[in-house]
Amino acid sequence: MQWQYVDIDRKHAWVPGSQHKNGKPHSVPLNGMALAVLCRQVGKHPTQVFTFRGQPIANVNTKAWTGALKRAGIKDFRWHDLRHTFATWHRQAGTPTHELQRLGGWKTGVMVERYAHVAPEALQSAASRLDAFGGYDLATLNGKGASSTELTP
Repeated sequence: MQWQYVDIDRKHAWVPGSQHKNGKPHSVPLNGMALAVLCRQVGKHPTQVFTFRGQPIANVNTKAWTGALKRAGIKDFRWHDLRHTFATWHRQAGTPTHELQRLGGWKTGVMVERYAHVAPEALQSAASRLDAFGGYDLATLNGKGASSTELTP
């Protein structure tokens, strides 16, 4: 990641098309946590955001990465799995598909769904939204039965 693609004041970063999988430039809005990480990197290197012992990090899939995974007890995990985690956490936080698509730079909603995995229990809050309508009681007039004309406002 290069400083030329980061604007801390505007809370944005950019991925040039030459570095993005789909070949198109991608704008990335930065949340508070990401900004805090970036701000800690200011002044460490003139062009590169992340360094190790003063040298730019050229590759993230290194011995250090695999060693960290091993120390954490994480098996069968690739760097790209973080993209799935990003999408899944957003989906679980309620981010709509069209917003998630733009955040992640996917071309289609179908691609978003390949990345955003939702456990069935995560849909419980969506299913519960109808509880507020009191549908059963309304439809049965508190269990006494109702005709279709009584249900129409």
